[in-house]
Amino acid sequence: MDWLTVEPTLESSLTLECTCRGIQEATDLEEIQNLCIALTRQNWYQGQLLKQAVSHIAEMDYMLEDPM
Repeated sequence: MDWLTVEPTLESSLTLECTCRGIQEATDLEEIQNLCIALTRQNWYQGQLLKQAVSHIAEMDYMLEDPM
């Protein structure tokens, strides 16, 4: 299951770090609250999507191994 291992590029790691530092330096409480709400909703949606995708992949793998 090597496809489940995330290996970010240097560019994507640096982009993430810059974004995190920007959030860390934010001082507007309302902006931070709105960001947290948006990220929580996005995280929930992506979690649901990931569960469905992994379940579908597992089902397809099973069908390939045991074609009946």
